[in-house]
Amino acid sequence: MKEDPTLPSDARFETRAIHVGQDYRSETGSVIPPIYMTSTFETGNPTGFDYTRSGNPNFRNLQATLASLENAKHCTVFASGISAISAILFSLKAGDVILSEQQIYGCTYRIFEKVLRRFGVTIKYANLANPENYDLIAQLKPALVWLESPTNPLLKILDIKALSTAAHSVGSIVAVDNTFASSLLQQPLDLGADLSLLSTTKYTNGHSDSLGGAVCTNSDEWQEKMIFAQKAIGLQPSPFDAWLVSRGAKTEAVRMERHSSNALELAKRLETRKGVKSVKYPFLPSHPQHKLAKKQMKAGSGMLLADFGLSYGDTLAFIRRLRLFTQAESLGGIESLVAHPASMTHASIPKETREAAGVTDGLVRFSVGIEHVEDLWADIDRALAAK
Repeated sequence: MKEDPTLPSDARFETRAIHVGQDYRSETGSVIPPIYMTSTFETGNPTGFDYTRSGNPNFRNLQATLASLENAKHCTVFASGISAISAILFSLKAGDVILSEQQIYGCTYRIFEKVLRRFGVTIKYANLANPENYDLIAQLKPALVWLESPTNPLLKILDIKALSTAAHSVGSIVAVDNTFASSLLQQPLDLGADLSLLSTTKYTNGHSDSLGGAVCTNSDEWQEKMIFAQKAIGLQPSPFDAWLVSRGAKTEAVRMERHSSNALELAKRLETRKGVKSVKYPFLPSHPQHKLAKKQMKAGSGMLLADFGLSYGDTLAFIRRLRLFTQAESLGGIESLVAHPASMTHASIPKETREAAGVTDGLVRFSVGIEHVEDLWADIDRALAAK
């Protein structure tokens, strides 16, 4: 992405989020760029646009913003998080091997197992939070090492720098799904990863009103692959969705600060509440990778995991008693959501596979919003007391 000559070279995240990606305002002086709801462009225009599937001013604006926020040379935007995942995976070929963290997003697992295997790609899974499994990288020499940190839904923290070093020693590419952390709290490319993936639907947009995805990289070669995927496979977003995500990114910093402070406070209270079996949150000292989380991330983000020691049915009954936490898929919006991974986000994973990874029937995933924390706590406390 080209440098913005009007912006100080040392401008911080909050400033770059607002001022990078503001091109194509024409002669109107519009403070916010308009939405370019056009499918095609007149041939020979000075900006080089021809057809929105292969580029649009709203795409370029968002790509410039996200490249800056992820400390990347390049960014390509897509129609959804799974579109961004697909763009990376469809760059592989028959015979390639993926080594993946065993705890991953259910839709990622589905595309691995239901799509890629049919095209001759081999997928191996391992607990990559355990350094003893790093040897698998040398043994398998995978084309791609697939990471999430924090993982969905168990909030495991992986050592991105160490895994990237191990992967690069055998020529492997490292992709990190950075969705749970957000661009504010973690920059995977700075830690050595080759590709940083975002479902911009989540914290980047932050308002639960658009779909989007992005892949950031410093590699010219991988950027060409992403541009090709966007155009050739038809993975582009709509201009309106790109505009909405651009709008959301401008407030990402202030939102993430509240998401993180709310989630940490709720985690602390749940950990000491009678009857709660377990709580996981990266910035709790009790988290298994707490020190690594503090090293890699600026804050713990808004995702919180709890097991209340309830049966499948009683867990769902607790969720239905909540008033401020809406039971819904997705995460990262200003409103608080609650999910039951076993029946929702990870239902596509076979029961024995998800339970082996730690996704049990009693697990509850909170996407903590930016409401007042005392109201959120009162809601949880009331729902627990009513069981």
